[in-house]
Amino acid sequence: MLAELNHVEKHYKGFSLDCSLKVQEGCVTGLIGANGAGKSTTFKALLDLIKTDAGEVKVFGKCPKDLRAEDKEDLGIVLPESSFSSYLNVKQITGIMDKLYTRFDRQKFTEQCSRFSLPMDKKIKDFSTGMKAKLKVLIAMSHQAKLLILDEPTAGLDVIARDEILDMLREYMEEDGRAIFISSHISTDLEGLCDDLYMIDRGKIVLHEDTDVLMDQYGILKVDDTCYRSLDKKYIIRVKKESFGYSCLTNEKSYYLENYPSIVIEKSSVDDVISMVVKGEVL
Repeated sequence: MLAELNHVEKHYKGFSLDCSLKVQEGCVTGLIGANGAGKSTTFKALLDLIKTDAGEVKVFGKCPKDLRAEDKEDLGIVLPESSFSSYLNVKQITGIMDKLYTRFDRQKFTEQCSRFSLPMDKKIKDFSTGMKAKLKVLIAMSHQAKLLILDEPTAGLDVIARDEILDMLREYMEEDGRAIFISSHISTDLEGLCDDLYMIDRGKIVLHEDTDVLMDQYGILKVDDTCYRSLDKKYIIRVKKESFGYSCLTNEKSYYLENYPSIVIEKSSVDDVISMVVKGEVL
């Protein structure tokens, strides 16, 4: 296990985090949820950037405070509020990274900057939002880290820039022994990237599922009042009252396809699942 949180709590006025999750080697683990759901607080707790009130945090099997310099080299981090000075250029950042990290690959980093059209001599303050985002991810990957921790790396980007960053992350995972922990409120970004997804709402993990299972086995039943009353509800996770009757979230879509061939069953996207889990009721 490369990283884990076990019942980690952090209490603020008006918000409380109570989170447990695991990031396994060889996997891309996603944390999804609306803005303000607790994603950034979870990342800060994992990185020991805030003092937690309870629970246990482990990174590479150690408490974050016990990580050695060589352990920290195995972390590549992207946070919304952290970056190099905007008055530096990429050439200057290259020199800094070369001194900071023993495994910094100057040649590959320079090649990647060229590939993604990031000029070496232009100040970061003159970069577009997409260029800045791509540079932050390239920096995180440049020293051969085992674990990338990426909080909303695609926020505010257009579709093309988001796709480029996701392609970079897929290439990074081609090497064995690596993992990514990534958050986004744009859930479609993570559908084709993540192996498993944690859903957070109001500081609590409300769902954890393999992405393939979520996409293939989950579905939403659309039924009227009469059908709802006679419906076998043992595989219904959430229910939401609608004008036509009820929407029902299930994690066993095939069961209802086989046993209720006449009802409407929609394939659910991650956004649909989020909406049903957050707004629906538990039976």
